[in-house]
Amino acid sequence: MIIIKSQQEIAKMAMAGRIVAEILEELKKIIRPGVTTLDLDRHAEEFIARKGARPAFKGYRSYPSAICASINNQVVHGIPSASIVLTEGDIISIDIGVVTDGFFGDAAVTLPVGAISEEAKRLLEVTESALYEGINMALPGRRLSDIGNAVQRYVEQNGYSVVRDFVGHGIGTSLHEEPQIPNFGRPGEGPRLKPGMTLAIEPMVNMGNWAIEILEDNWTAVTKDGSLSAHFEHTVVVTDDKPEILTRIS
Repeated sequence: MIIIKSQQEIAKMAMAGRIVAEILEELKKIIRPGVTTLDLDRHAEEFIARKGARPAFKGYRSYPSAICASINNQVVHGIPSASIVLTEGDIISIDIGVVTDGFFGDAAVTLPVGAISEEAKRLLEVTESALYEGINMALPGRRLSDIGNAVQRYVEQNGYSVVRDFVGHGIGTSLHEEPQIPNFGRPGEGPRLKPGMTLAIEPMVNMGNWAIEILEDNWTAVTKDGSLSAHFEHTVVVTDDKPEILTRIS
């Protein structure tokens, strides 16, 4: 069942979303060669505590950290570690969720570490643009699959592939609610979108093939062919007009 949120509930989600956006802005300032992913995780958790919120990921299905930090060919769910040191030319996906006043916010960005290759830069640009292609379909009366179809078409037109093993999701008083939101598929299928639906839309895009595998830590997903991967996400609400993004500052 897809839960329709009231204006009061959406306001609470917007508070959680703003904290997520602020954390990502803070992390952007400290991402540079020589920083470890554990440094980023500690910084994020301290920021969340100062805001009176709590990490949504830490403890979720025994996940050990406040953020997911996935580097280069890691698609999602990279576990922060003191032994993982960022180097010039890396790209890093930071995925973070928080809960405050009983409601969740969830977002992700993929960022450059110093100067990156033109190929990596283009992957980031296409993946972020694909996110907005999907968001633009989050309109009342549209079908759920219109979101994923818009993402897939844009990504494949640009020569990349969309990960099939992970999907976006509804969000609210739980981190993951109905519906699941694939980043691929035919248009015009699934439930009709209605005002008050809150969705976490999150394309994961590989430079090579879409196939992935899970490492021995049972969390970190990597591209099977070793190609670079990027990930962008926003929490949005369907309104009577255009979709409203809850996980950005302005």
